[in-house]
Amino acid sequence: MKRRNYISTATMTTTIESFQDMSKPSLFWLSTEIGRAITEYGLSFPTRNFSSKVAKGDGHPVLVLPGFMASDKSTSALRKFIEKKGYKAIAWDLGTNRGEVEVLDLLFLKLEELYEEYGRKISIVGWSLGGVLARQLAKGKPHLVRQVITLGSPFRDIAAPNNASWVYNLISGGKRVVDLDPELLNDLPKPAPVPTTAIYSKEDGVVSWEVCVEEEETAIHQNIQVRGSHIGLGVNAAVLKIIEDRLLLTADNWVHFKPKNVVDDLLLYPSL
Repeated sequence: MKRRNYISTATMTTTIESFQDMSKPSLFWLSTEIGRAITEYGLSFPTRNFSSKVAKGDGHPVLVLPGFMASDKSTSALRKFIEKKGYKAIAWDLGTNRGEVEVLDLLFLKLEELYEEYGRKISIVGWSLGGVLARQLAKGKPHLVRQVITLGSPFRDIAAPNNASWVYNLISGGKRVVDLDPELLNDLPKPAPVPTTAIYSKEDGVVSWEVCVEEEETAIHQNIQVRGSHIGLGVNAAVLKIIEDRLLLTADNWVHFKPKNVVDDLLLYPSL
């Protein structure tokens, strides 16, 4: 690939071998993914439809990127929620996310077009692999990105053992994730120079939660644990509350997320 503006110039000692000894998420969490996601969708109904009905958002564009082997259909409920909160939710419009690195060039063009159209920085919400792409966009064009929110995104080591790699190997004709550009693989863990919220779940049945968090939290980087499945993150009530709270902020007033009340603190956000 010719364009390299998605490669960070920051230095970091983490390498793609860092998590090779890690085990995959348990078969229990994997086997219950669909059932748990359906439950999460149902439990999020009040949050999606009745909480904070009055739109508070400032109307800035929010680009929503789907996960591996998913399309815009998978983010439909999430985008509707974002629209209700007073923003312009943007679909990625690139069909199924098949993990092709070349899609980054198309996303850079889309980012530039959105900035030209709205004249405002874009927030990016990326689910799973979509979050990995979102971080690379923010590294390449930080002046166009307001903030990044990742949902169960394995950016610390995309080649670590997980329960989705067999699908990638199947559709790529045997080409493994670890066969990708080593320069890009080594860059993925490096933080983006914009406010970033990494949401993860220790009950994730697809990817190991350890590779979904920033190595170090800073004034503009926060990791937040929620309870739930991987494929239900986009409709998880706890996640939606974080997204609603984060989108209100700009780079100038961005602060770490704090639960609104004691109940949320105890039940929804174990790491906080």
